[in-house]
Amino acid sequence: MTSFINQVLTDILARPTSISDYTFILPSKRAGSFLIHELGRLSKSPAFAPKILSIEDFAEEIAGLKSVDNVTALFEFYSAYKKCTPAEQTENFDTFASWAQILLYDFNEIDRYLIDYKSFFGYLANIQEVNHWSLNDEKTPLMENYLTFWNKLPEYYEQLQEQLQKKDLAYQGMVYRRASERISDYILKNESQHIFIGFNALNNAEQEIFQRMLEAEQAEVFWDADESFFKDEQHDVSLFLRNYLKTWPFYREKPFKKVSAEFQKEKNIKMVGIPKNIGQAKYVGELLSKMPPEEIQRTAVVLGDESLLLPVLNSLPPNIDEVNVTMGFALKNAPVTFLFEHLLKMHSSPQGDWYFKDITAIINHPVIQKITRRASGSLSEKIKKDNLIYVSSETILQQASENTKRLYELCFEDWGNDPRKAVDQLQELVYFLKSGLDPEKDKITLEFLYQIHLLFNKLNNLLLEYKHISSIKSLFTIYKDLVSAHTVDFRGKPFSGLQLMGVLESRVLDFRNVILLSVNEGVLPAGKSSNSFVPFDLKSAYNLPTFKEKDAIYSYHFHHLLQRATNVHLIYNTESDGLNAGEKSRFLLQLEMEKQPLHNIESYTVIPKVPAITGELKVIPKTPEVLERIKELAYRGFSPSALTTYIRNPLDFYKQYILGIKERDEVEETVAYNTLGTVVHDALETFYKGWEGKEIRLEDLEKAVQDVPSEIKKQFREHYTSAPLKNGKNLLIYEVAKRYVNNFLKTEIRNIQKGNSIRILQVENKLTCPFPVEELPFPVNLKGTVDRVDSLNGKVRIIDYKTGKVEQNKVEIVDWEDISSDYDKYSKPFQILMYACLLDHHQPISEPVEAGIISFKNLQNGFLKFSKKDKSGRGAVKNSDITKDLLEDYKIELKKLIVEICDPNIPFEEKEIKQNAW
Repeated sequence: MTSFINQVLTDILARPTSISDYTFILPSKRAGSFLIHELGRLSKSPAFAPKILSIEDFAEEIAGLKSVDNVTALFEFYSAYKKCTPAEQTENFDTFASWAQILLYDFNEIDRYLIDYKSFFGYLANIQEVNHWSLNDEKTPLMENYLTFWNKLPEYYEQLQEQLQKKDLAYQGMVYRRASERISDYILKNESQHIFIGFNALNNAEQEIFQRMLEAEQAEVFWDADESFFKDEQHDVSLFLRNYLKTWPFYREKPFKKVSAEFQKEKNIKMVGIPKNIGQAKYVGELLSKMPPEEIQRTAVVLGDESLLLPVLNSLPPNIDEVNVTMGFALKNAPVTFLFEHLLKMHSSPQGDWYFKDITAIINHPVIQKITRRASGSLSEKIKKDNLIYVSSETILQQASENTKRLYELCFEDWGNDPRKAVDQLQELVYFLKSGLDPEKDKITLEFLYQIHLLFNKLNNLLLEYKHISSIKSLFTIYKDLVSAHTVDFRGKPFSGLQLMGVLESRVLDFRNVILLSVNEGVLPAGKSSNSFVPFDLKSAYNLPTFKEKDAIYSYHFHHLLQRATNVHLIYNTESDGLNAGEKSRFLLQLEMEKQPLHNIESYTVIPKVPAITGELKVIPKTPEVLERIKELAYRGFSPSALTTYIRNPLDFYKQYILGIKERDEVEETVAYNTLGTVVHDALETFYKGWEGKEIRLEDLEKAVQDVPSEIKKQFREHYTSAPLKNGKNLLIYEVAKRYVNNFLKTEIRNIQKGNSIRILQVENKLTCPFPVEELPFPVNLKGTVDRVDSLNGKVRIIDYKTGKVEQNKVEIVDWEDISSDYDKYSKPFQILMYACLLDHHQPISEPVEAGIISFKNLQNGFLKFSKKDKSGRGAVKNSDITKDLLEDYKIELKKLIVEICDPNIPFEEKEIKQNAW
């Protein structure tokens, strides 16, 4: 394969004129680097290198203006806007930036295509006048402002141009317009012959420059045209070249010098569909792993979607010794960048105290963890321990050690919504982080920090020169714009090893082997999205590029990659939904429909091997160590919750009680259901503990009702957080807790007012008792905490409080065998009867007692008594009395359950838990 650059240089080197006398103009600096490399390879004698420029640099040289980036252009535009707008009508910078970026893009297009801005904006204003939504003769102030905006566009444009011209600055389109206006002066002063190589879609300003230099015989243009496309009037690849051939006066007598026939040659083209982006990256690694070293030197991996850079780099196989990445790494994707972004976002909307998730995101950032040697963990523990949702700066600094104090000050002190202070703090943070990193081990992080340092320097210069940014929120917006446009260049040998690049970097370059990723609609081509105020019809009327021309540009880049290649892999994502997904590109269909005779096209789908995940339930055998642990549990006592956990799922019992695995301690942002239950239980314990052994009096209950708000507040401080519950879900849950306790106490009051006598016998009594199991060679005990034991009109009641909703049928049983097998139906009777067993051991039951539940969500049904249902021919008969005989029947089932838990031959078998349907 002979590359296009090689062909051009071979032609020029054969001429008598020294190569040093030429000036080469190429589409990109990357192409210029390849030209120098190829020139060094072809030159047979020493010579000074020619002047090589990208088209943007060449335009700047002609125009005599320095191009500015988008952010600087935006700041200059705001200054121009303020000069054109009365002070009372001037929008703040944040609002202005939301529409000005789009308008700058349109200014850029107007200048690049040499459009008469006055007629263009007049036409646009007329369109808006026609399109506005009112049919009334009189316009509202909103409509007046809307139409005034469109009429003022020429004024904004003129003021911005004048302002930039005074500083010898320009945005890109302005550079091209000035270059086209000053090309005559350049030609008069110029003595060098210019060689334009590899161009395709030229804007009007570039066309003017090219034509004037061709007519002055100071330039040659080498178009990379292929006859397969050039002769096809319908093919988009040569849309622009055919137009130049027809419309440029120079080509009426002098047709293009060379039209190649490279695309028709033999090619192996494989169209590969792979699900997901990561699948594409892995497949690239597989392809490269099979290539010999000499072929890798001739291979380019081209990313249609540049966000695949990191997945592809991480998927490169071991046989890739060198890789040259031409596109740079987006600084916004660097891990340390997220730290600064999070700080700016946090300070852009200060609320007095800092939200705990913002704090933990910063102090748990890997860089912060590294430089503080995890000393920041004490602050995390403080937040979890005290369940702090919002944390003051003072609290944060109190937790600071000598190593972290300055770090916490930089991150969490109030910046006063001052952009200058924000930049100063962040710059100092950069130096602080730099001082804690190892120059050898943390080279990449230090490089990212240096780039962020340069970015903050730029922000600082903008703040000094322009006074537009008045808040940290505005600063955050500009920071994101700067970061998104900033790339960190990879260093390496540019002409050896595997070439990894984006589509635009491939201009003018040719490779024997091409692997092109993300060949999907919406990527190649990019689609119809347009960030512009100018409607399609107006663009068409003024010959501005629309999505049709942009599709033709993508078509040229795509087919140029294939033009001189021999082996081509075109990879696309087969997933039709999800991020960056879609159907395969029309370019692939076009290749198949217009297949060249010598092209060998294969199309297939690759599906990664996914091992079948079996849904087998886990089985844990009882080892000697596990059995020893069970003996310890039995000696300390089985609780109702432990036994019902086993009934529900033996694997959960194994994890919680054998292994001792607890739930991870996290900040409880919204009051959890178990916390609500604890608050209500402890509040009632506080009230009823003082009445233990006494009969409840009406005045005691009425006083308790008055004390409910303060008691609930106290319980929330102890069990949830010391911070007041002022808003959101937590305030609602706080009110629910008050209502639960209030309603319960009022129910008690109504009971007494009806003439009932309630005597409190026990409150939250922790009970234990031996429970001999003859089948086991070791002692077994039971334990549990009974919420309340009272006497209602002389009848003893064992009461368990539930903050959830419980119905009467959930405390009834029919067959004793079911009580230890069905958790959902019988867990509550199981617990109630176990409390009765514990109580019976300490105070033997001589007369029938009652046991049951008071459900705070079902208070209207009162005390829900346990009942044993005996089905007979006449229907079910309920018995609510707890007697010695009934407890003996229960103990039989309880023993069976405990024997099963302790049996070494019965493993812990996981149960399939049915999920609740919503």
